[in-house]
Amino acid sequence: MLNIHNLSVSFLGEYLFKEISFKLISGDRVGLIGKNGAGKSTLLKLLSKQAEYDSGSIAYEKDLKIGFLKQDIDFEKGRTVLDEAYQAFSEIKTLEEKQNQINTELSERIDYENSSYLSLIDELSEVNERYDLIGGYSYQGQTEKILNGLGFEKTDFLKKTDSFSGGWRMRIELAKLLLQNNDILLLDEPTNHLDIESIIWFETFLKSFSGAVVIVSHDKMFLDNITNRTIDISLGRIYDFNKPYSKYLLLREEIKAQQISAQKNQNKHIEHTEKLIEKFRAKASKASMAQSLIKKIEKIDRIEVDKDDNSVMKLSFNISINPGKVVAEIENLSKNFGENFVLSNVNLLIERKSKIAFVGQNGQGKSTLAKIIVGELNPSYGILKLGHNVQIGYFAQNQAEYLDGSKTVLQTMIDSANESNRSKVRDILGSFLFQGDDVEKYVRVLSGGERNRLALAKLLLQPFNLLVMDEPTNHLDIKSKNVLKQALIKFDGTLILVSHDRDFLQNLTNKVYEFKNKDIKEYLGDIDFYLDQRKVENFREIEKKEKVISEKKNKKFNNGISLKNQINKVESKISNLEKEISLIDENLINDYENTISSPNFFENYNIKKTELDSLMKKWEDLNLS
Repeated sequence: MLNIHNLSVSFLGEYLFKEISFKLISGDRVGLIGKNGAGKSTLLKLLSKQAEYDSGSIAYEKDLKIGFLKQDIDFEKGRTVLDEAYQAFSEIKTLEEKQNQINTELSERIDYENSSYLSLIDELSEVNERYDLIGGYSYQGQTEKILNGLGFEKTDFLKKTDSFSGGWRMRIELAKLLLQNNDILLLDEPTNHLDIESIIWFETFLKSFSGAVVIVSHDKMFLDNITNRTIDISLGRIYDFNKPYSKYLLLREEIKAQQISAQKNQNKHIEHTEKLIEKFRAKASKASMAQSLIKKIEKIDRIEVDKDDNSVMKLSFNISINPGKVVAEIENLSKNFGENFVLSNVNLLIERKSKIAFVGQNGQGKSTLAKIIVGELNPSYGILKLGHNVQIGYFAQNQAEYLDGSKTVLQTMIDSANESNRSKVRDILGSFLFQGDDVEKYVRVLSGGERNRLALAKLLLQPFNLLVMDEPTNHLDIKSKNVLKQALIKFDGTLILVSHDRDFLQNLTNKVYEFKNKDIKEYLGDIDFYLDQRKVENFREIEKKEKVISEKKNKKFNNGISLKNQINKVESKISNLEKEISLIDENLINDYENTISSPNFFENYNIKKTELDSLMKKWEDLNLS
């Protein structure tokens, strides 16, 4: 399918990789690994013809179709989710326009016996035949199936793409890619914005894909489940083995151990031979023998041990000042976006030095609550109180997107620094592996992992004692993840961590808050304790369990078994809300001034009424079903 021969690429005078060669054939599912900045994303761009190489060659089979999922995407504004997904079917959409054009022309004519009219009929027949051949009558159902698999509900299909977050837009781009019938898929961090259920669906899709796949990912479980081959870029070379990620690591260590052993034996042999040469060289009768031994040593092919790039960033988080015992207190907090209530009547007490993990499926409110705590979002109603001397550091899920691509690495840091730490900027960058000319690179040319490292470095320029991090390991290579984890373990402040990564969370937190059905449940232990309590080994099993439970509930619902219970629950909520609103109305009549003086009174009052309307509609739908 594709043949790479002696490919070399340099950047600012240094080789990313030099004279690398490999082939891709159908059925290959390659995990492309290496530290941040090693050249993984660059290699994908080269294979997709979106970048140029210095020397070497890439040979492609004729009519080879390549799909490339980039980290950075850009949509045309105004399109719905379906419209954007349908862009995968450019020929089908062109044929539909042609069909409409011919049908319109035919409807306006009455010269049925005319040769030009008959020619139009023939042309329409040809268009319809081609339309059928390339799936024109099935592409819409296929599109909906893929979108459903990636987590979209039918109610999302007609929403504008610009109303979705970057993560959901990435899913739309992925859907387009999967609909295009490509021969090769090049996927750059495809799981970063997928929840576990979508990842499981995506794995099933890739396992049945007949072409070749090249995946850049730092998700070990995903790589182990999907790949049958690993290409590791390290110090300008590649190591290529027909093994999934974890098995490759073991094999690489075995090979390296064998190389070290063979090299030691060879060195002993050379050392012994050199002693003989010295001994024979002094004697005239043995001089010819010495020369023979010298030639023998010169011909020896010296064994080299594979070198690993073990450079890692250095990171430590220091608290600014000691806060009070209570860092944050949340009372009856709710948050809705229109009619969609994400959180309802949440109560939490966060104490100093707590290390908390927020877990749960996407869309359950984890990032929403994190944003409320750091002040990026306001609660719809309820109260959030920050404790005495609390200073917040925040690392958002899309933190790297806030960096200005037109600035250099150094400018980014200097612009974020203050008088007290501006002189330390270069030292901090050095700790994050931005050394020498690296600091003059523009942010726009950095890899996703390098941008994340820069965002972490920038975080150190602000004072904090409460650190809130939302999926901080996205784009980070495995070594950088471990460095971040160790720094967080040593952090003496309060930590709130939103993550799906079990390996990263292990032994890191002492409380787990599970977000589910607008509510939060507390588990007083680490992530292993939480999984033990849920009687599962990993997050994936929880997703599968939830899916089974959901299917059972739906089955019961369809049989009418749980319908009465649902109606009763909704009626109970309606009754409680009506009582709350009635009490507020009574207070307005009796003591108007004091009643409206409470913070955000009218906003909270209207939210309660909106929720009541939503519940009434739900009650009507249940009674009609």
